[in-house]
Amino acid sequence: MVAKPLGLATLLVYGAPALPLAVLTLPLYVYLPTFYAETIGMPLALVGNLLLVVRLVDAVSDPVVGVLADRVTPPGGRRRGWFILASFPTALAAFMLLSPPLDAGPAYLLGWGLALSFGYTASIIPYAAWGAELSGDYHARSRIAAAREGLVVAGTLIAIAVPAALTAQGFADQRTALKLLAWFVLIFLPCLAVLAIRIIPEPRPDSARKMSFREGLSHLRANRPFLRLLTAFVLNGFANGLPATLFLFFVARALEAPDMQGPFLFVYFLCGVAGVPVWVSIAGKYGKHRTWSVAMVGACAVFACVPLLGPGDLAGFGVICVLTGFALGADLVLPASIQADVIDVDTASSGARRAGLYFALWGLATKLSLALAVGLAFSLLEFADFDARGNDRTGLSMLTALYALLPVGLKAAAIALMWRFPLDETAQKDLRRRIASSA
Repeated sequence: MVAKPLGLATLLVYGAPALPLAVLTLPLYVYLPTFYAETIGMPLALVGNLLLVVRLVDAVSDPVVGVLADRVTPPGGRRRGWFILASFPTALAAFMLLSPPLDAGPAYLLGWGLALSFGYTASIIPYAAWGAELSGDYHARSRIAAAREGLVVAGTLIAIAVPAALTAQGFADQRTALKLLAWFVLIFLPCLAVLAIRIIPEPRPDSARKMSFREGLSHLRANRPFLRLLTAFVLNGFANGLPATLFLFFVARALEAPDMQGPFLFVYFLCGVAGVPVWVSIAGKYGKHRTWSVAMVGACAVFACVPLLGPGDLAGFGVICVLTGFALGADLVLPASIQADVIDVDTASSGARRAGLYFALWGLATKLSLALAVGLAFSLLEFADFDARGNDRTGLSMLTALYALLPVGLKAAAIALMWRFPLDETAQKDLRRRIASSA
C-alpha cells in the first residue's frame, strides 16, 4: 500500500487514462450501430447480430481477465503491467473500429469489435483494481474513485460535445465526428497510460497467497457485504439504466423537444461532474454508505415529479436534469469506493488479494443492469403499443412510468439494502489491522 497521502496531482495522473477510455464508450454503444448501417452500408440486422456476439464475448471475458489479473504478473507489475500492455492495443482497436474504410465488411466489424472488447476489459479491470489497492484508508479510497470517475464523466462530455460542435459548424457528417474521437483515443490513451505508470506506484500486495477455484468461490459466497453491495448496485444501475435508455424518447415524445436532447444530456453529465467533490466531502463526514443512500433518496424525490411534466415543460425538466445529474456524482464514486472496502473482507478472510476478480464481477453486474434496462424497457413499450413517431397516450404513459416511476421503486430497494450497511469506517479500519497483522 502507498503509505503517504495521495495529493491532487497524483490523483489526477491516476485518473487521467479514464478520460480517453470514457471517450470511446459513448460512440461504441450509441453511434456505432447506426454508423455501420447508414454510412458503411451494412444491413441493420447484421450489424445488430455482430455487435451482440461482441457483447456476449465481452461478458464472458470479464471473469477471465479478473482471474488472470490476480494470478499473472507481467513485467511492470500485477496492475500496472496489465494496464500498460492492454492500453496500446485498445487504442489501436478503437481507432480502427471508429474510422473504418468505406468498404469495411462484417469481418472487419466483428474482428476489431472483439479486439476492442477484450482490450478494454483487459485495461479497465486492472486499472480499477490498481486504484482500489493504492490506499487502505477509508476516505482516501473515495478520493481515488472520484478522480477516476470524474474524468470518466468528463470523457463522456467530450464524446457528446464533439458531434454537437461539428454540427454547429456545418459538419453534419457522423464519420468526421467519429474519426476525431478515434484520433483522440489513439493519441491520449497510450500517452496518459505511460504517464500514470511512470508516476503512480505499483501497490504492494498484502499477500502472495493463491487458492484453488473452489476455495476462492467459497470465500466469495461468504463475503456478505460484497453480495449486499452488489445487489444494491445492480438495482440502482437498473434504475439509472432505464432513464438513460429512454432519455431521448422522453425528451422527443413526452416533452416534444427533440432539439433539446443534446443540451439536456450535456447538462445532466456536467452536473454529475460537479456533484463528485461535494458527495466525497459529505461522505467524509457521514460515511459512504449513508451518503450514497441520501443521494438515492434525493434522486427518488426528483424522479417522482417527472409525471407532472408535459409538452413544453423544458424549464422543469432542466431542473430535473440538474438535480438527478448532481445525484449521479454519488452513484459514480461512492459504490466504487465501498467496493474497495468489501474486498478487504475477502483479503482478511482468505489471505489473498483478489481485487481483479471483484472488479470483474462489478463490471459484469454493470453490463447486466444495462442489459436488463434495455430489454425490459423496449419490451414493455412494445407491449403498450408505443410509437416513436405517434401521439398515443397509452404509450406515453408507459414511457413515463418506465422513465421515472419504476426507477423510484428500484432505488428504494437499493436504499433499504445500504442504509444499515455493516461496513463503516470503524469496521473497515479493523479489517485493515487484521490484514496488516497477517501480512
